[in-house]
Amino acid sequence: MQRLFALVLAIFLWFGFVAPQPAHAYNLTPCSENEVFAQRIKDSGNATARRRLELYSQAGLLCGKDDGLPHLITDGNLKHAGEFTIPGLLFLYLTGWVGYAGRSYLIAAKKSGTPEDKEIVIDVPLAISCILPALLWPLLSIQEFLAGTLVERDDRIPVGPDSLVLAQKDKRNVPSQSR
Repeated sequence: MQRLFALVLAIFLWFGFVAPQPAHAYNLTPCSENEVFAQRIKDSGNATARRRLELYSQAGLLCGKDDGLPHLITDGNLKHAGEFTIPGLLFLYLTGWVGYAGRSYLIAAKKSGTPEDKEIVIDVPLAISCILPALLWPLLSIQEFLAGTLVERDDRIPVGPDSLVLAQKDKRNVPSQSR
């Protein structure tokens, strides 16, 4: 019964109880038809700013009736997906790529003979060999998660005063490397 309640609650929260208001309800008009926005274009100081504002009006962005400023609409309507959704997803993909590549580099550096040196001075061939496969980071992360290697076991995470003991145990278990 609890699972059914949780499922129903999740569905209601997912779809929301109230239908989202259309953009025109928020006192927005297309920038190409907005008088205040047209005045902003005329008053813009340089050609770059003027060109940018003209691109806003051509892109179909909505501007406030009173302020004439473009507003991003994030209501889930695919008509406005280019304003926030696509750039947001691209940002998440790129940050995930950088994070996964960095994580892969640190794991590979840890397996080498001198991990501290590779953290200070970047080993470029090793870094490139970590960056390129990381382009597939969503698939690789799912694969690692299913294999159980994405996250560390709770008993391996140093917390509090016992973390020093854990670090000393790790040093004893690792064979010494000659430099």
